[in-house]
Amino acid sequence: MSGWTIGIIGGSGLYDVEGIEGGEWVEVASPWGTPSDACFVGHVGPVKVVFLPRHGRGHRISPTDLNVRANIDVLKRLGVTDVLAVSSVGSLAEERAPGTFTIADQFIDRTKGRPSSFFGTGLVAHVSMADPVCPRLSALAAEAAQAAGATTQVGGTYLAMEGPQFSTRAESNLYRSWGCDIIGMTAMPEAKLAREAELPYALVGMVTDYDCWRAGEEAVDVAQVIAQLSSNAEKARKMVMHLLRALPAERTPSPIDTCLDTALITAPSARDPELLAKLDAVAGRVLG
Repeated sequence: MSGWTIGIIGGSGLYDVEGIEGGEWVEVASPWGTPSDACFVGHVGPVKVVFLPRHGRGHRISPTDLNVRANIDVLKRLGVTDVLAVSSVGSLAEERAPGTFTIADQFIDRTKGRPSSFFGTGLVAHVSMADPVCPRLSALAAEAAQAAGATTQVGGTYLAMEGPQFSTRAESNLYRSWGCDIIGMTAMPEAKLAREAELPYALVGMVTDYDCWRAGEEAVDVAQVIAQLSSNAEKARKMVMHLLRALPAERTPSPIDTCLDTALITAPSARDPELLAKLDAVAGRVLG
């Protein structure tokens, strides 16, 4: 095998990926609770693939209720080395029209009350989120999106809102004034937790609508989103397969693979044994 094990987190509309060979649904227990669903594990050529539907098959779980810690933990337990997240988003910029894809490179977190770290009292860690995505994986995703026929913007700031309600017009215009490009409900704390698990992460935002900032237009609703989803999902499936087939023959290490080396601050003698046990997959490399 190539050394790559790619985790695909499928968002709204992307509940499966055709072309994964020898696949089967695998249930993995996590000390962080119940993940969104079982994972579909197979391969594409020499690349192992682990697919997790973010909202569960049938879209059962609200963005607010996602157990993101369990989702990232089970990907790590299945040997995932890199995570490609695919998400449906609204557009906050005229040029990012419905049907286009954005390869996000920055995030603003406006979520509330979601557990956003594996660490805490008993074992404190501080990872850097200055550059929250993996440039190597993001570049591969951009090439794959273009090869799949999607109009693709490389770079953009993703505003993560709480939901499940859509924005007010005042909020939508505020986020535009901040320079945000797309808006969604799931990238945070997903990107933060992937970093804590030493997993290089890239996010492709599939635009379904213009949110509600455009004057004189109807506000976004679920019917409008669903109408765009199937077209976006077909391009997303093609993008994923292009990316998996275009990966370099061998995976070279990423600095993100070892980011916990400089993140742990709690003295070994003061670390909580119960929390250490829960971190066996996420931080086992540095905790021994």
